[in-house]
Amino acid sequence: MFTLTYAQLNAWLTAFLWPFTRILALVAVAPVVGNRSVPTRVKIGLAGFITLIVAPTIGAMPQVTVFSAEGVWILVNQFLIGVALGFTMQLVFAVVTAASDMMSLGMGLGFASFFDPQTNATTPALSTWLNMMAMLAFLAFDGHLQMIAALVATFQSVPVTASVLGAAGWRLLAGYGATILSSGLLLSLPVVVALLITNLSLGILNRAAPQIGIFQVGFALTMLVGLLLIQLMMPDLIPYFARLFDSGIEEMGRVAQALRPPG
Repeated sequence: MFTLTYAQLNAWLTAFLWPFTRILALVAVAPVVGNRSVPTRVKIGLAGFITLIVAPTIGAMPQVTVFSAEGVWILVNQFLIGVALGFTMQLVFAVVTAASDMMSLGMGLGFASFFDPQTNATTPALSTWLNMMAMLAFLAFDGHLQMIAALVATFQSVPVTASVLGAAGWRLLAGYGATILSSGLLLSLPVVVALLITNLSLGILNRAAPQIGIFQVGFALTMLVGLLLIQLMMPDLIPYFARLFDSGIEEMGRVAQALRPPG
């Protein structure tokens, strides 16, 4: 007769539940797989499938009952770790959004916006297009696989324990948010500078020959210059995305190391 003790059931449950929580939190927050258009069942199924593969390689879990206070605290810790790692990769895509917003503002396309279901807000058309390009590049470079591999590696750097997570990890994550402005400005700099020169030239031309009607031709000219510059940037845009993705994966490792409980 097959018998099962409570200790065995608790050991099996903890070996799956705690890694599953960390993985599901990342899947729910991370770019591409965490998109609102992806059904919740798919996210849960993907997290469960990854957990079934990863759980046997993690090692022994803490000898804690799942539904005890300490077990619930471990569950919260795993959720916070997964959210922090997923949010780190979301910051990479926020760089693309910030750059496209800067370019849209100079081109006069800021009013051309669509509803983005991922953010529940309206985003400029150029931002939607660049984000799609970034997502396709992310998949083409196997960024989703690298992200999952980085998550699996965190089970060694940040083991499953009830200890309080290190505060340095949250400070590092907040500091990494500064890349949204710096990297976004660097990405949009060629277009922003070209549009600035174009607007200055149009201003000088309007002062020299007001009868030209600069307001009628200025909008079309700035849009044409912006689109031309974006087309010229395309050969270098994808390699820049690749560097952004690599920096995001590396930052995931650094954040995980900083979240490691002290001692």
